[in-house]
Amino acid sequence: MTATTASNTLLKLSGTLALAGAGKMGGAMLTGWLAQGLDPKRVVVIDPHISDEIRATAGRGVRLNPAADKTGPVAVLVLAVKPQMFREAGAALRSLVGPGTLVVSIMAGTTIASITDVCGGAVVRAMPNTPAAIGRGITVAVPAPAVTAEQRAITDALLRATGSVEWVDNETLIDAVTAVSGSGPAYVFLLAEELARAGVAAGLPAALAARLARETVSGSGELLHRSDLDAAVLRQNVTSPGGTTAAALGVLMGPDGLKELMTRAVAAATKRSKELAG
Repeated sequence: MTATTASNTLLKLSGTLALAGAGKMGGAMLTGWLAQGLDPKRVVVIDPHISDEIRATAGRGVRLNPAADKTGPVAVLVLAVKPQMFREAGAALRSLVGPGTLVVSIMAGTTIASITDVCGGAVVRAMPNTPAAIGRGITVAVPAPAVTAEQRAITDALLRATGSVEWVDNETLIDAVTAVSGSGPAYVFLLAEELARAGVAAGLPAALAARLARETVSGSGELLHRSDLDAAVLRQNVTSPGGTTAAALGVLMGPDGLKELMTRAVAAATKRSKELAG
């Protein structure tokens, strides 16, 4: 789905769109929806702790914490609450869900079965990541069998407001998705952190080392984003035989190097995601 198609899909959405949870991720999604032209008066935000940013957005017509009987028919309920708060909030949320309501969850470690049990509706489970805050996220979604083609298109449009979207049919893959892209930004930030630390150890002033590491990681990420080449090819293009990069890669790609560490790290995150899902 293109950005134009996604925008048109949102414009055609009938009924109320209810957003439960307006923290960083929920707020980023709301900003994206409104930027694509969704009518603010069609949006309801449910959150006991409304931030100043969301209140400013509400000035455009978004309704904050209306009474359940004032929301109007809810076509889509987006669950962006903390997973540990979901059961507690479930009874109130279930009252918003009708027979044809689409329920889109971005809660980590919460299965389609659990969401269906608490809320009902046609459920799509999705895993976004934090670059969604700047419109550069990647979200993977998996639909329950009851989700229609039209509801899937609506979900795609909603999620695409914060970046790219991929679909899978096997819910068990979400644990590995969480480990790779959901948790992945933290791995990249750690790379910048440790690159700066190593620069200081090599004799650079701390402020310069931090700037070099930050700009190198972010610039390389942008190059990867814009290039059609595989990451391996881009790496090889930087590496001259017998040069400085080759010397460093000899350490990073050696025994117990980055390949082994990353495999273990993703496996650990996948295992934890499965434990959280019960």
